[in-house]
Amino acid sequence: MGSVLVIGAGFMGAGIGQVCAQAGYRVHLMDIKATALDKALSDIRWSLEKLGNKGLLKDPPQTILGRITPEQELNSAAKVEWVIEAALEIEDLKLKIFQELDSLASPETPLATNTSTIPITRIARATQHPERVIGLHFFGPVPLLSLVEVIKGKKTSPELFERGVAFVQSLGKTPVQVQKDIPGFVMNRIFCAALREAVDLIAKGVATPEDVDTGMRLGYGWNAGPFEITDNAGLDTWALVGQSMKALGEEDLVFRSDLIERMVKEGRLGRKVGKGFYQYTPEGKRLPWRSEDQSGV
Repeated sequence: MGSVLVIGAGFMGAGIGQVCAQAGYRVHLMDIKATALDKALSDIRWSLEKLGNKGLLKDPPQTILGRITPEQELNSAAKVEWVIEAALEIEDLKLKIFQELDSLASPETPLATNTSTIPITRIARATQHPERVIGLHFFGPVPLLSLVEVIKGKKTSPELFERGVAFVQSLGKTPVQVQKDIPGFVMNRIFCAALREAVDLIAKGVATPEDVDTGMRLGYGWNAGPFEITDNAGLDTWALVGQSMKALGEEDLVFRSDLIERMVKEGRLGRKVGKGFYQYTPEGKRLPWRSEDQSGV
């Protein structure tokens, strides 16, 4: 197998690094913060042990973990076969990263972005070789969800698009091919519309997050409800998604309520901090909704 540079060691970057290592790739996991790398490696170790105990890994957890090298620089871009950017959903930040990658990586090296909303064409403008920029939008928790959107920018080469599909399949994931580069692509446009309505219902006191999630699971066959999904990804992540959609002119997909922004300010970021739309035990078990948990909702 080859090697992959994953940029960003947060929830998504750590998950992407883990599945690449599980598939046999050598992974360079990069983040400018040493604390983020330490947490990512700890989370990956915990995840691998859980999967290993369930018999879901081909290799021992320690072998997989040994394929991951933490780094605080982008220099590995010059020697890897794939680069996957998984930084915060901030366009200026991504443009800066891709501009630097363009000077470090070989012109033949694919530069992928895990952006969930920003058109690939906009990110590719930071490079001299936009034909080698592609979208690989993973869904989290990455080790557990099999979906990856493969997005073709206006100048992404057809050959790279095919390579992107094959790479996703090599990770044991299922690619959804997005042929037209629009904000939010396919799945997030659908989910943003659903989440906007769900948040409105909660903000107006029509129903609780638990009732909405139960309804979507039992009535529409969702494996997880919208608030479970939001808590897993992080409310701060969805706040950034909303800001990005608004900046891109997608007003129909922007939250009408400021509930999520208020919750972020209160530190209710979701499962990763033990409280979001739900409360969580230190072991990660989700506790039932209680109205008193949400002052001002």
